[in-house]
Amino acid sequence: MNTLLELGIATLLAGMVVLIHYESLRLTSLMELNFAPRKRILVVIFAAFFAHLIEITLYAFSYLFIVEWIGSGSLGGQPTASFYDYFYFSIATYTTLGIGDFYPLEGLRILTGMESLIGLMMITWTASFTYLNMEKFWKLH
Repeated sequence: MNTLLELGIATLLAGMVVLIHYESLRLTSLMELNFAPRKRILVVIFAAFFAHLIEITLYAFSYLFIVEWIGSGSLGGQPTASFYDYFYFSIATYTTLGIGDFYPLEGLRILTGMESLIGLMMITWTASFTYLNMEKFWKLH
């Protein structure tokens, strides 16, 4: 894959992930929740969790698209058989767990590095947002 195209896809995905995360957290903070503070915190946690899952899935589809349809790059290590393998690889990459049974080759290397960077940023953003909400609602508990 052309390096410029790979950087373009990585940048586009990073922008989409930031927008998804921003809107998820913004909508969560705007909700008028008329129930106990403990339940409010749970709403924040689950909203952030589902935002992360959507973002991970977006990257998994991107890996599938690049490998299967564009034909550039692949995952080394274990043989990839389904979307599940790309989703699993995306979770390990997004969370920077990096288990190592799959590893990126050729056209996926820059995208994988960018997913790790953006995943780290989104996870810390979620942690900060959750802390601020807990600080706000903890006193009401």
